[in-house]
Amino acid sequence: MTGRAYPLFDIARLILQKPERYSVQLTVKKKPDGAVAQPLFVCALDDTPWLSEDEAVAHVLKNHFATFYQTERTATEPPKGKYTFVAQCGMSGVILGPPNHHDYQNQLHKLHAERFSKMPFDVFKSRVKIVKDEAVVKKWVEEQSFKTEYVVLNVPEPLKLPNREEVEKHFRAVHKETIIKQAESHTVAGVPSRTLRNHELQQLIRNEWEEQRRFPLRLTTELSRQFAGHGLQFFKVNKTFTHVSVARPQFLDLETTPVSENIKRIIDHINAHPKCSRRQLIEALAPSPPQPAVIEIKPKAEAPPGSESRLQAASVEESPKGGTTNVPTATAEPTAEQTVIIADLHWLVHQGNVLEFADGRLETAKKPLPRPPKPEAKPAEEKPVAKGETAAAGEPATEVVVPTETEVPASEPAPVVEPASEIPAPAEPAVPAPEPIVETGTMPS
Repeated sequence: MTGRAYPLFDIARLILQKPERYSVQLTVKKKPDGAVAQPLFVCALDDTPWLSEDEAVAHVLKNHFATFYQTERTATEPPKGKYTFVAQCGMSGVILGPPNHHDYQNQLHKLHAERFSKMPFDVFKSRVKIVKDEAVVKKWVEEQSFKTEYVVLNVPEPLKLPNREEVEKHFRAVHKETIIKQAESHTVAGVPSRTLRNHELQQLIRNEWEEQRRFPLRLTTELSRQFAGHGLQFFKVNKTFTHVSVARPQFLDLETTPVSENIKRIIDHINAHPKCSRRQLIEALAPSPPQPAVIEIKPKAEAPPGSESRLQAASVEESPKGGTTNVPTATAEPTAEQTVIIADLHWLVHQGNVLEFADGRLETAKKPLPRPPKPEAKPAEEKPVAKGETAAAGEPATEVVVPTETEVPASEPAPVVEPASEIPAPAEPAVPAPEPIVETGTMPS
């Protein structure tokens, strides 16, 4: 709407600043024979991606257990005998029971498999401590005085499962095919992508985000397609920066093109004052009328009884240099002359004759350099064409516009602007990085 020209890479970095502005697409890679190198699984309940089916099943049974099953505890006989100490996990605080109890080994291996499977069993076992606290022992006895069963929900006939192992078997047999699905591509919103429960995927997305922030290759390519679909144009500044705007730079020749006097004044002022802003231009061509001074009157201290009247006790506050004090007022509306200048500047920007950059500086489109004369065509020498090749004599090479990342400080001379021949297509790095099992790409929301 304003017609300003924005650097394409700066827009990409602006999107990367907040995760709600982009999404992440995960795509599996395939081997030469067509087999998937690393499968990708998606939980249909919350759209979370996983790298293995076991991880996805464990996630559902931990976070969505109440959707499929209900825990039911019934009183039973407490364990016989007198117990003075119990074993307790030093990391989780789970009470495993006395080491001589018949179910101790089962509880030990179960806790390791459920919560510490990535830790060697011997290391996990060394963290188990013996506790002789009567309160802890009593708590274990109370836990053993109840029997826990799991009621299956949403089934025609009532069904109870005795332990979590049977619950997992039932889930895999009944619900797994509809809840956990294998996918070749999956899109995750930006905010959830920062907190994925799978560590490998979270680290992969983090690395890709860091790479895009350094050089937003994928994002600028996607932005170029979307901007081109909206009819926006691309051009380069100093042959390095790719900018996007409503119009390409178009040189306005005042000697051959009939224009109004205001148009000439705008062009001449911008040429005479490089990097001036819109406000500076308007004030120079159509100055705002001076604002009337506002006099602030403050009453002096009350005079004692019998002195002069209170009217004489009030005086005008003077400034240190003498005179009155001006109180700032609200910004005035533009005058008729300023409105005409604003309308003409708006037309010049949308025609491409004037470029207004994102930082507010104004520049006029420069006159294109004359093209060198084409050399006279020489008769082509007959040259044998190798088998499988085609003769392409006289065909000009097509130049592809590739945005680069060389920044130009604002204090350097005025930028040289030239139009881009086509939508910028950033080139991939020269040295390919090792292929990850699952690749990611950021897409603007």
